[in-house]
Amino acid sequence: MPVSEFSLIDRYLATQGLSRSDVALGIGDDCALLLPPTGQHLVVTMDTLVADVHFFAATDPAGLGHKALAVNLSDLAAMGATPAWATLALTLPAADENWLGRFCRGLFALADRHGVQLVGGDTTHGPTTVITIQAHGFIPPGLALRRDGAKPGDGIYVTGTPGDAGLALAAACGKTTVVAEYRDYIRRRLEWPEPRIAQGLALRGIASAAIDISDGLAQDLGHILERSRVGARLEVERLPLSPALAASLDRDAALMFALASGDDYELCFTVPPERTVQLEALVTDWDCCCTRIGVITAEPGLRLIRADGSDFRLERLGYDHFG
Repeated sequence: MPVSEFSLIDRYLATQGLSRSDVALGIGDDCALLLPPTGQHLVVTMDTLVADVHFFAATDPAGLGHKALAVNLSDLAAMGATPAWATLALTLPAADENWLGRFCRGLFALADRHGVQLVGGDTTHGPTTVITIQAHGFIPPGLALRRDGAKPGDGIYVTGTPGDAGLALAAACGKTTVVAEYRDYIRRRLEWPEPRIAQGLALRGIASAAIDISDGLAQDLGHILERSRVGARLEVERLPLSPALAASLDRDAALMFALASGDDYELCFTVPPERTVQLEALVTDWDCCCTRIGVITAEPGLRLIRADGSDFRLERLGYDHFG
């Protein structure tokens, strides 16, 4: 007997154990009833993943469930928001219960870790798998990490080691090879990204601007520059390269990946000079590295500088859905 939409929802999507006190009514009705805390801004973001565009159709469903939520939580992290709720719209070519069960395990494991309750959504049949998640969080007024606050003299920082996910994708597409000992590491960096929630929360009141790296460091930093109406000088030799990236590519190619590859979901942010000591005290407790890579300038544009002072040329800035 074919599995109905409603039995799929009841069996898999309505089974999360987490139950938040600010959810008056969750999955099972026409709408959810939610109770945003008094005096907090509601922060809302949405991302869509399409099979064979954002992920390979054969990707591990558990990793896909994790990543579908992680990319949204990364947006909340970039704003300094505390995660709370999520909704899910899921289009599937077939009612594959094994796939859906594994997808939900990955999704709910990350959701539970960050206190996120799935409160509603939609399931439909379609020609390919499409996953859309809308995530909601909270932040006190005046503390959101926006893109328009960078000022000349602010330091530019990045968490983690950008470029790893791009290396994994290039290897999967047969465009490059990876040293054998690092293959599992880079595959996890692509398929199981870690949203930097703790870092985003810690940066409240310290960072002047922030963004998450989804389409490439150079391109996403460019959004901060555009919104803040400033420029930047980025010292490419300071970019933190993972051992996987450094061992698999020559130096310039590795720097290209670190600057222009998407899917890392690290944070790029700016900090005024007078708050540098505060930042340095914070990062000692972080579970990822944090590296100063440049400075905001009054002169417009992004200038990439080598250690000898010469310009570093990029072939492309980053990922473009319609490029």
